[in-house]
Amino acid sequence: MGDPQRPVTGYPAAGYPQPHSTATAYPYSAPPPPYYNTNAPHPYHAPPYPSPRATFIRRFLAAMIAFFIIIGTIIFIVWLVLRPRLPYFSVASASLSSFNVSSSSLSGEWDISFDVRNPNKKMSISYDRIESFIAYKSATLSQTTIAPFYQGTKNETTVRATFAAIGAYVDVPQLNALNAERARGSVSFNVKVIARVNFKSGVWKARSRVLGAVCDSIALGLPSNASKGSLVGGPRECRVGL
Repeated sequence: MGDPQRPVTGYPAAGYPQPHSTATAYPYSAPPPPYYNTNAPHPYHAPPYPSPRATFIRRFLAAMIAFFIIIGTIIFIVWLVLRPRLPYFSVASASLSSFNVSSSSLSGEWDISFDVRNPNKKMSISYDRIESFIAYKSATLSQTTIAPFYQGTKNETTVRATFAAIGAYVDVPQLNALNAERARGSVSFNVKVIARVNFKSGVWKARSRVLGAVCDSIALGLPSNASKGSLVGGPRECRVGL
């Protein structure tokens, strides 16, 4: 008989569990890990160089914006200091002679005086290329030119305009309205003055502007049987604008 103390071969000994392997078998060995050279220099990417054209356009626009801001500031400061004001126009006197009305036209001679006042304390005004028109309602009857003149500060000037119309066409509805006014004893005409003006103070001079003065409803006493008349109701103020 065998030795009872000798273990039996061919069977696992009690108390030793069979090992279980979770590794996956490969027919080849695993590849080596990648190699990183931490001492190698990193590549340098230079920033894109700006286009000279784009740079020029940006600088040009910035310069123009700054220029207009500076000019606008200077003009605003000058305006605050000088406080430019428009002149005053009024019809001081007016007369009509040789007035005659036919079936579709009229003739006459007008003599009108304007009072022009410069209200500015620090600015003078010069007037050039002055034209004046006289009309009945929407029908222009005559136009004329007025001599250029200059006004110092706080100055008042009287200028004169003479008009002559010979056979000026007026349509039938307007002629009927004119005859109706004559039957009431007066006829109202409209006068307009247009001039190129310059405001100046010392060495500062504003750019030339076009000024207009509109004098509406200038009533002249003109009965039905009369060929002449004069201003009724006293001087008339005119609307002035640029």
